[in-house]
Amino acid sequence: MTTNDIMTTTMTMTTTTTTTTTTRARTRTTRKTLSSPRAPVLFLLFSIAANSHTVGSFLTPPIVAIASKRRPSLPTAKPTATPTARQPTPLSLSGSDVSNLLYEEQEKLIVRRGELEESLVSNLAPLEAHVVKVRGTGNAGGFGGGKRNNNGGKSKTKNNNKTSNKTSNSNSNSNNHNNFQAEGKAHAQVLQNEGILRLDNVLPPDTADSLRDYVSSLRQTSEREVQSGLVPPLHRFADVLLKSNRCDLPLPLGQSPLLASALHALLLRSPVSSVIESLFGTNAVLHEFSCLVSDPGSQRQVLHPDTPYIDGKGPVLYTCFVALQDVTPEMGPTTWMPGTHTKEAHEAFGDATGRKDEFLSGRRAVTGTLKKGDCAIFDSRVLHCGTANRSHLEGGEGTSRALFYFSFKNPEVGYT
Repeated sequence: MTTNDIMTTTMTMTTTTTTTTTTRARTRTTRKTLSSPRAPVLFLLFSIAANSHTVGSFLTPPIVAIASKRRPSLPTAKPTATPTARQPTPLSLSGSDVSNLLYEEQEKLIVRRGELEESLVSNLAPLEAHVVKVRGTGNAGGFGGGKRNNNGGKSKTKNNNKTSNKTSNSNSNSNNHNNFQAEGKAHAQVLQNEGILRLDNVLPPDTADSLRDYVSSLRQTSEREVQSGLVPPLHRFADVLLKSNRCDLPLPLGQSPLLASALHALLLRSPVSSVIESLFGTNAVLHEFSCLVSDPGSQRQVLHPDTPYIDGKGPVLYTCFVALQDVTPEMGPTTWMPGTHTKEAHEAFGDATGRKDEFLSGRRAVTGTLKKGDCAIFDSRVLHCGTANRSHLEGGEGTSRALFYFSFKNPEVGYT
């Protein structure tokens, strides 16, 4: 189906509620999920305008941490004075103080474990792009696809006839779509086997720049709202592992033309959607839409899967990380372990007898040193982690690493 066909198609969207336990959202929270039971995932983009959501909702219903509602009352100290002095002595620490101390201790343990894993994972290499040659195209996987491969995007013949131009554009869009479908199947095979796939040049550099500026501004606004007590933290930020100098900022889908433009480029002018459709079919559900930011000084996370391996079940989520700037090794790129989305890998990784470290030691790993506009798509069961952003150690203030990301859920899976 051509882009023009998609643009003119009317789609009815439904909203479902899903409980998520992915690693990027640790606490069990409820999120709204946009689904399209009768149309391809590409149609999602053009139905956004039909849904009225306030910016404040961020497509997320009110989220309340269970602990804040069910915080246990602290016991009072036993009286040590004479029977006439029976007033209990209050503890000096409040419930929130205790929670903060426990969290800090937990983070220290996670940091130490991450440092150990960094020493174990020595077989590292940059994640390389998978290139597919499709008949009628040149460089596969790039922004614009077949259009760029036709004489470098320059036409030898000028045609001033509007009707001819429309026909030519329609044919070009149809060819691009067919090329992306062919590419998508080849890319999907790699993603199935390895659990991780890199595609280059899927987002225009100027769109990536604008989106990074937008995220920076939205983050500042969200931080002010949280600090002032206007909204709870989980109304603006998803819970994330090692939150110091790191944040996961849900994006208000449907409220920004810039976000719609970014989705348009990623889903219609690159092979990304074709990859997802090849694996999940046309009813794949948009499950997450956010931006991960790790600032200078953020620590290395521990290796983890976002969802567990469940015997007899297929993949649950495919997540697409898009770099909004060049990612250097000093900026803490994501590390993935290809092929760890299997039952055997999860059993070895979950072994507490020392087999886990043996499993990790020397195993092949790849790093997401992506260029601006490149993306990495991965199976949520693959072991991965964000590494430490040490860019500030090179002199100056360092550079934050921003990854625009979205996840599609298997429509046949009713849980995450």
